[in-house]
Amino acid sequence: MEFHILPIITFLMLVVATNADAALPPAFYWKSKLPTTPMPKAITDLLQPDWKEEKDTSVDVGKGGVNVGVEKGNQGPGDGTDVNVGGGDGGVNVHTGPKGKPVHVGVGPHSPFDYNYAASETQLHDDPNVALFFLEKDLHHGTKLNLHFTIYYTSNVDATFLPRSVSDSIPFSSNKVNDVLNKFSIKDGSDEAKTVKNTINECEGPSIKGEEKRCVTSLESMVDFATTKLGSNNVDAVSTEVTKKDNELQQYTMAPGVKRLGEDKASVVCHKENYPYAVFYCHKSETTKAYSVPLEGADGSRVKAVAVCHTDTSKWNPKHLAFQVLKVQPGTVPVCHFLPQDHVVFVPK
Repeated sequence: MEFHILPIITFLMLVVATNADAALPPAFYWKSKLPTTPMPKAITDLLQPDWKEEKDTSVDVGKGGVNVGVEKGNQGPGDGTDVNVGGGDGGVNVHTGPKGKPVHVGVGPHSPFDYNYAASETQLHDDPNVALFFLEKDLHHGTKLNLHFTIYYTSNVDATFLPRSVSDSIPFSSNKVNDVLNKFSIKDGSDEAKTVKNTINECEGPSIKGEEKRCVTSLESMVDFATTKLGSNNVDAVSTEVTKKDNELQQYTMAPGVKRLGEDKASVVCHKENYPYAVFYCHKSETTKAYSVPLEGADGSRVKAVAVCHTDTSKWNPKHLAFQVLKVQPGTVPVCHFLPQDHVVFVPK
């Protein structure tokens, strides 16, 4: 299954060319609203992708004119195409790998972090995030867990943030899903189309009682949602960081230093969705607690993990993944999970 980048490039060029002054890099907005809050890795990775190949196709969205060119470099069949939409520093990069390698957007089960849905058999047996769930009583030094820290949607790691002026111009609604498919030249009935529809449906689904949620389609919207719901711009933003890039499933031990984040106040957790560009499912709950959890792997690797614990799960789907993995019933005990590397939590300082 392939999601081709060229329709996105063409669309972005048209939008940004007519809104050049409005298409400021999203990082500028973060710094203006959260001047004392460092960006977590989950965010910076979506603004400055870690290039794994020398020749990449990229779209730089910034201020200025529109330039389209081919980066020659070391000429050869692997050369990529460089498309500059606007000039200047910063900007948002939407890119593929070497020429001929499209972005892949995988179709998977419902997000394990949407608590309205029951787990599928495939999710129970094949989803690496199964191991991320644990009980709050085990949140202490010395606890051992078998974990595999991955970027949740590994097939869509190239999906980057778009400026709000661009993302707001793209429909994001089940009522206009055909427009979405047409914008990106996605054939209805294809795996790519199922991915788009699945994400939009999850975003439009009902909230759990006591939860306030929104799917944000830009970094600017994420910042606005988090600061509005927390009632302050004085916040911390944290994500899980893994020191070893190619980590594998292994036993991790909780090291000394487990720490509550945000004290007794609510937090906003944002989970990355599977979509052609960066979309996050953000939600705030008064019954959520966030923790910083240092982990040590059996191979000596270290992880600065972020864990979120839910003290009231009574309104979750009784067949949710967490209950089936932990063998507990809704509303009986606090349920926790680690955050994958591409998710982020906002807490009051």
